[in-house]
Amino acid sequence: MKYPKEYLDEIKLRLKVSTVVSKVVSLKKRGKEYVGLSPFKNEKTPSFTVNDEKEFYHCFATAEHGNIFDFVMKTQNLRFGETVKHLANLAGMQPYIFSKQDEEREKKWETYSSIFSQYVDFYHEELLKNESYDFVRKYLKDRSINKDQVKKFKIGYVQKSPNFFEKLKNNFKIEDILETGLFYLDEKKKIYIERFRSRLIFPINNISGKPIALGGRIIEKSDFLAKYINSPETSFFKKGSNLYNLDSARKLSNKLENIFLVEGYMDVVGLSTNGIENSVANLGTALTERQINTLNQFYDDIIICFDGDESGYKAALRAAENSIKDLKPEKQISFLFLPDKEDPDTFVNKNGKNYFIEYSKQNKISIHQFIFSHYKKHTSNDPSSMAIFDKKLRSVANTIKDNYIKKYVLEYFLEKISDLSPHTSQSKKNFYIKKTKSLESTKKYFNESKSLTGVELKEFSLIYLVINNLDLIKENIYLVENIKLFTDVNKQIFEKILSKLKSGENFLIDQLDIDSQLIDKIIKFAPIKHILKNKSKNDNEIIEILDDIGRDLNNYDLEFRIQELESKFSRDLSEATFNELKELKKKQNIN
Repeated sequence: MKYPKEYLDEIKLRLKVSTVVSKVVSLKKRGKEYVGLSPFKNEKTPSFTVNDEKEFYHCFATAEHGNIFDFVMKTQNLRFGETVKHLANLAGMQPYIFSKQDEEREKKWETYSSIFSQYVDFYHEELLKNESYDFVRKYLKDRSINKDQVKKFKIGYVQKSPNFFEKLKNNFKIEDILETGLFYLDEKKKIYIERFRSRLIFPINNISGKPIALGGRIIEKSDFLAKYINSPETSFFKKGSNLYNLDSARKLSNKLENIFLVEGYMDVVGLSTNGIENSVANLGTALTERQINTLNQFYDDIIICFDGDESGYKAALRAAENSIKDLKPEKQISFLFLPDKEDPDTFVNKNGKNYFIEYSKQNKISIHQFIFSHYKKHTSNDPSSMAIFDKKLRSVANTIKDNYIKKYVLEYFLEKISDLSPHTSQSKKNFYIKKTKSLESTKKYFNESKSLTGVELKEFSLIYLVINNLDLIKENIYLVENIKLFTDVNKQIFEKILSKLKSGENFLIDQLDIDSQLIDKIIKFAPIKHILKNKSKNDNEIIEILDDIGRDLNNYDLEFRIQELESKFSRDLSEATFNELKELKKKQNIN
């Protein structure tokens, strides 16, 4: 049975070609592309290229060419179904489980997509060619939107009394037409009404560029119609999971460092008219975790630029508090506030591309700076107000999922709060300063820690516990003697300490033939020290923690062995390999 197209598109959305290929080929950036030695032929000069923008790889030596699915099938000798499972796992997605409904859903998608494409094409052509639409074209011209932008975004216009439903009814079932959300039934008049009548329509595409929903804007003044409306949610369109113009903007991630996240369709079109193509809009809803994570797949720097009025500011604050929890060490989220009563569309049309870009560089602020400055404005310099301020900022920091980011954002907040308390005693100020590092120190720590793997950090914690509890470990050597380490340097350090402990001699770590810088690095980055910092020393607790770390490292070993056997089984399909794999997975479940 075929995998649904949207499931395969989701895998491609989450994984760049370079991400998949780099697990097999050592790639180097060269302009828009990556280059490396061909995996299909022995060669000394690189002839293999990867283009994330166009979503393909190409080997000039062998003429091999394709997408991520082709690459995995050819390099790992897997069938398509096995490849989909492998890549879905790599993308952090659940494996697809086929059911009887899958075939029906695929047919529904084809029908849904066909109706939307016909609808968008018809009203786009009407806007371009229908003589009675001159007033609409004049409106667009007054908004600085030219014919090229109308074609690029496939903008259309739905007349006041449309009859496209009758045309669709000749080729599709009524229930399928209604499923798209383009029409609804007027219960009183018993007629089908076009939801977007008298509106400009902006197609919202999925990641493959197929229209799945619409945004609509009235162009004539009205006291009873909303200025903007979106398609209702359907089986194939979820507002919180989609972004306007993502299908185009994602292709620029190899050329440009950042992406502008704006509020409306007109903002995206206005920026594009002025040569700024790297923008998306969040469909007029509160920014969701899914939308931020989707943008993070393509860009490392997200600049949120909402309207420069009170509602835009409130939307920005909601976006900041919702998105800070997904902040990662290698990612940035910033906010750009425009002058009052300006939006990205009007601002860029008035000032041009270069000014907008320069204004962005000079005025954007990081997400944690924005949150701090917002709550600082609402704080007076009295104990009660400062306590509420402190509590709120701690609460925001504690929502952050990444532990490194959480630690340093909290330290930033505390350091800034301490600077606001000049009347308190010096000892209180020292309380904060001692526990925090300067921003430069924090950045340095980030850069150093980014290269460390989860296994290394777990090993650091093990060695940290051992060197700080030598007498306890000597008496309970059985706790650590069978623990396996994976990193060569850590393994050598651990074996030297273990050998000395088994000899029964009393010693200090600095007496061993171990580079002191390596020990310093372990002490600096061992995550366990933060857990133990505020706890009294308790032998039973240390033993329990050692047991947990040992179990975790054992599971790492099992995972590595399972991966090796899975790879072997995909090649030889041997029953012996399968049985060995099954036994290891049993052990993994027990642990």
